[in-house]
Amino acid sequence: MRAFVAAFTRRGAQLGAKIASELDAPLCAPQRIAESCAAEGFESLAGWTESVWQSADALIFVGAAGIAVRAIAPHVKDKFTDPAVVSVDEAGRFALPLLSGHVGGANELAERIARLTGGVAAVSTATDVNGLFAVDVWAEKNGLAISDRALAKETSARLLEGEEVRLVSEWPITGQPPRGVSESGGQKVYITHKTEPQNALRLIPKCVSLGLGCRRGTAFEDIDRAVRAALAGAGIDIRSVTEIRSIDLKKDEAGLLKFAESLGLELKTYTAQELMAAEGDFERSDFVLKTTGADNVCERAAALGGGRLIIKKTALGGVTAAAAMGDIELSF
Repeated sequence: MRAFVAAFTRRGAQLGAKIASELDAPLCAPQRIAESCAAEGFESLAGWTESVWQSADALIFVGAAGIAVRAIAPHVKDKFTDPAVVSVDEAGRFALPLLSGHVGGANELAERIARLTGGVAAVSTATDVNGLFAVDVWAEKNGLAISDRALAKETSARLLEGEEVRLVSEWPITGQPPRGVSESGGQKVYITHKTEPQNALRLIPKCVSLGLGCRRGTAFEDIDRAVRAALAGAGIDIRSVTEIRSIDLKKDEAGLLKFAESLGLELKTYTAQELMAAEGDFERSDFVLKTTGADNVCERAAALGGGRLIIKKTALGGVTAAAAMGDIELSF
């Protein structure tokens, strides 16, 4: 977690230093007191907030909550992209999660700070106050993407009205289900890598590995089009992709590198020998074997490490793609 701590007085900086040490974060303060507080200085709180907003996972303001509110107000967008923001009074009596309590982790951060200062975390999120299942928090904890934010909000609203949900999962979920989750719940929430059902809330795990091959110089746009077509044909949500794999001959292939980057992933490459060690029933090509040293690149790359092939070799526009699904762990 990349955190920043801001304090505005010498007393606040003393507490801020303690919090900063706990979070391995820099302590920042107005230029006039920064040196005496061993803090990084800023001329303007508004300017400092703007400078760290995009890179921060969390901002902790030690001082009046109103100061924090005014500083962050111009930058607030939504809970799925905003950093966690916590305000702590100078005495450390109250830690207030102001922004991104669930997805951003501000509630948990406030509780951590309160334990450090001996104070109280003033959590006000409705599902927390009522001890209910919070779908966004649980999804974040288990590395699941939310298919539809509006449906997630609707689910939380139904839980607050006393309804229960049933989790329909392709994988086992360990632990004790929280209040609001039961096998008889009327509303279904699906944990799946598939694009269906469209009209229900889906929580999408990172479980699909893509194996790719292409002709030298294939453009990013052609790779992107081919992969999306292959996934759509199999009904697989692209948000389930966790790795992009190929042979080491393609480690500098610009189109593949850009495609991986577009998904926020790295291109992982393997030697022909490593690919040939993959276990499974793969389509064999003598031409590919002669050219690369492996009889199949995309299927073997996708399945390397024990994944189960869910898309066999698919060719489109000079691109070959395959996909394999691995196991994941889910817990309450």
